[in-house]
Amino acid sequence: MAYIISDECISCGACAGDCPVEAISEGDTKYVIDADTCIECGACADVCPVGAPSEG
Repeated sequence: MAYIISDECISCGACAGDCPVEAISEGDTKYVIDADTCIECGACADVCPVGAPSEG
């Protein structure tokens, strides 16, 4: 199952820069992950300073 980003997101963009398939983009209030593109690698979770990305 694809990763999701919780409301804990501080919109720093660290996750988007580390996503190898560019599945993460800036949303209205937080960054969002395209579930169809996500390869479930966990790179986003590894770099997030607040732990917002998690397996959905």
